[in-house]
Amino acid sequence: MYVGDLYAIGSALVWSFSVILMRVAGYQIPPIPLTFFKSCVALFLLIITLILFGESLFVDLSGSEYLRLIISGAVGISIADAMIAASLNRLGASLQALADCAYTPVITLVGFFMFGEMLSGWEIIGGLLVVSGVFAGAVMKAEVATKKDLMISILLAASAHAIMGVGILMVRDIYREESVIWVTSFRFLVAVVAMLIYAYFRWPGNLKKRLFMGFYRVDMWRTIIPMALLGPFLTTLFWIAGFKYLEAGRAAIYNQLSTVFIILLAYFFLGEKLTKRKMLGVVLALTGASIVVFQ
Repeated sequence: MYVGDLYAIGSALVWSFSVILMRVAGYQIPPIPLTFFKSCVALFLLIITLILFGESLFVDLSGSEYLRLIISGAVGISIADAMIAASLNRLGASLQALADCAYTPVITLVGFFMFGEMLSGWEIIGGLLVVSGVFAGAVMKAEVATKKDLMISILLAASAHAIMGVGILMVRDIYREESVIWVTSFRFLVAVVAMLIYAYFRWPGNLKKRLFMGFYRVDMWRTIIPMALLGPFLTTLFWIAGFKYLEAGRAAIYNQLSTVFIILLAYFFLGEKLTKRKMLGVVLALTGASIVVFQ
């Protein structure tokens, strides 16, 4: 396997562990303060990593390149994450896999329209197997709302993945030349500042209880600190590195495996049932990923 394949699969695996922790933390802390906390922790860890590796905290880029990075961080992290949170609030955890099915086709289309990238026939077959496996493994529970909520949530998720894809691919020329760690750090810095500005106008005079809730919930640190370490820190580094070395569509197929990993981890750590339907989804997705690997 190429290094890009390993990064993309590693991103899916690490993200899956983070999602399990987010499911636990989400019962106690709302999405926006949770996202702000994990972004701040990730930014702190990324700066420490830059210092340890002896990398510069400032990179000599043009004004237009910095502008693209600012848009990428503000839109690709802050707005996209908020849309995904809104989607998951409507769907509930049981339909998370169904919403995530939008990821692979959307990223593939973004790669095609932005860079003219095409998947091979076998990669398309493998990608379809991965997506079909995710669909097969998704289970709709009775308490998860109506068809209207389902359609709105899928639309939100698809739009969020499109925004996320454009946000990361619009600066691909930069992170293919510069340090992935530095680019990730700068994007998270922009995201943190953007959330601060949003919260200042949304909750004037009430930032402590609203935005900074995660910092004061010491009882939740055992969950949300590892979540931040695995999620926005390691996952984002692997995710960007995957796009650095692979075509967008191929990387997206590997990223989609996160849903399969979540199904398995939920069985082992959360006690969720591993039904025949879920096992079918796992087999289909892993078969599709294997086809992509050997291409």
